Amino acid sequence: MPAVATQSMGEPATGLGKIRVMIADGHALLRAGVAAVIAQQPDMAVVAEANDGDSALQSYACQIPDVALVDLQLPGLDGIELIVTIRRDFPAAKLIMLTTCDSDDDIDRSLRAGAKAFLLLDVSAEELADAIRDVHHGKTIVAPAVATRLAERMTQVPLTAREMSVLRQVVHGKANKEIAAELFISEGTVKVHLTHLFEKLGVASRTEAMALAMRRGLVRLG
Repeated sequence: MPAVATQSMGEPATGLGKIRVMIADGHALLRAGVAAVIAQQPDMAVVAEANDGDSALQSYACQIPDVALVDLQLPGLDGIELIVTIRRDFPAAKLIMLTTCDSDDDIDRSLRAGAKAFLLLDVSAEELADAIRDVHHGKTIVAPAVATRLAERMTQVPLTAREMSVLRQVVHGKANKEIAAELFISEGTVKVHLTHLFEKLGVASRTEAMALAMRRGLVRLG
């Protein structure tokens, strides 16, 4: 589907004197909801919408919005790729990752790619509007809960390659005997790796290890 844009290159600029915002999200209802929030702000205007990463890149180049809201899981170019590409071509671009994805890895990759804020879609209308204003004025916004998780991530003891291999097998539901056979090690060695894993992750069971690995984006199913 083509980009959903509020104006084309040949049309007169809209939102003069206001913060010009672009919304890139593959879900029409979510785009409409975010657009409605922005429409209620007297100092903002939506100047472009896009339903996939490729259209978003074209719309950004056409409109050069003041702030762009980007979903992580865009069709085509995903949110990370889109942010990296826009920042390469427009170094001063101000981009906000607005998404339902909340693993530590998603947060870390988004900020490293150049996003000036990371917000979840359960953010309030007031918080979203304030974040747009702050990013427009040059600030980097990280919600308190997100900041705490990033701090925790930075202080984590890194897992070894073998521990990561064992963790992947655990997440996929493998028993110790199956892990040993898969990795060509003894069951006793698997138990030692699990003990180290639990200590490093701060968990007490395989179930907790699985949940934490998924939340932090250490391991993905599929």
